[in-house]
Amino acid sequence: MIYKKLLNKETKLSVIGLGYVGLPIALTFAKKLKVIGFDIKENRINLMKKGIDPSNELSPEEFEGTDILFTTNPDDLREASFHIIAVPTPIDKHNLPDLQPVLSASQTIGSILKKGDYVIYESTVYPGCTEEDCVPVLEKFSGLKYIEDFKVGFSPERINPGDKEHSLSKIVKVTSGCDEESAEEIAKVYELIIEAGVFRAGSIKVAEAAKIIENTQRDINIAFMNELSIIFNRMSINTYEVLEAAATKWNFLKFYPGLVGGHCIGVDPYYLSYKAKELGYHPQIIDSGRFVNDSMGRYVGKQTIKKIIANGKNPRDARILVMGITFKEDVTDIRNSRVVDLINEMKDFGATVDVVDPGASSVELMEEYGIKLADEPAEHYDAVIVAVSHKEYLNLDENYFASLLNSDGILVDIKGIYRKKIKNLRYWSL
Repeated sequence: MIYKKLLNKETKLSVIGLGYVGLPIALTFAKKLKVIGFDIKENRINLMKKGIDPSNELSPEEFEGTDILFTTNPDDLREASFHIIAVPTPIDKHNLPDLQPVLSASQTIGSILKKGDYVIYESTVYPGCTEEDCVPVLEKFSGLKYIEDFKVGFSPERINPGDKEHSLSKIVKVTSGCDEESAEEIAKVYELIIEAGVFRAGSIKVAEAAKIIENTQRDINIAFMNELSIIFNRMSINTYEVLEAAATKWNFLKFYPGLVGGHCIGVDPYYLSYKAKELGYHPQIIDSGRFVNDSMGRYVGKQTIKKIIANGKNPRDARILVMGITFKEDVTDIRNSRVVDLINEMKDFGATVDVVDPGASSVELMEEYGIKLADEPAEHYDAVIVAVSHKEYLNLDENYFASLLNSDGILVDIKGIYRKKIKNLRYWSL
């Protein structure tokens, strides 16, 4: 039984992909078991060996008391028998699933797979992907037979970047296996580290589907809020005030408008939509929600430019400051940031745009988007847009923004965090 072998340290557990999902899993298991942490990026591995999380999510203390080998050498994975794959599952420029990372990881594991080994996928995929796309790769590169020689499971990640309260061990973990034996063994292994408990899904497909609808549901609800904000803007009604009033009813769902980016909510619905279309069904609600949310960055950019024009200013002469460019508050991750859309929209009108962010890497921004971070905000801006509600921005007051703006400049507050604090400045939010 794989569970007892791991517990007795007769074999090791490996985690493939040490990003914001994989590293916490590896370190948490490494406090109970022998673990091998594998990643293809040598610079990241070198930082982890020094007790540094490249994603800036975990403190150095999290590395203490762990039995873990960090490596870029696939041969080291031969010492493990329980392999967890936690690599990204992005979309391409056409919003189609890009399975290359997860298939590449499957090839790496397939090349060292032994009889009796377990492979568990945590990467978010469409229902059926694990068994239809990944298992054949494992079989091809290992020469082994699925279920007969090795077992596979799916346990979707539920880590929320930047959230210190809902950590890995405090979130209920959904697990599944390819048969009854593997389902139970996999659940028992995860129960070693999950304080909140484990939910045993009936099949791998059910576990895959459960994960993908979590983020799709949030995406659709936020899209509704964004659509409301567009409608209410035409009525000169503040959306946040409407939501505050509506939320006094006990069963009102508290979602808010905003920019939906990142590698979960802004990506996962496309995986479900892709699979639905492959099966001959066009998912209207899912696709409509994605369209609304993907359009919001440019919508905010257009609204800002309109207000500058209404003030008698040529957009080509406008200077605008954008505060925050990561995909969400209090993280350093810039992947799939929709703030970039609003920046590009305003640049298309000829405006000069400065960008600041307390956590983002200027080097990564330049490599990914060709955007350079300013060291500090300047003065005499025609608009200041607070795009991400980082903790560093929450307590800024009206005097601060007045010092950045021209006398007739406008403060654009996407998340509505200053709406009760601004009395004299021109102000707009979703």
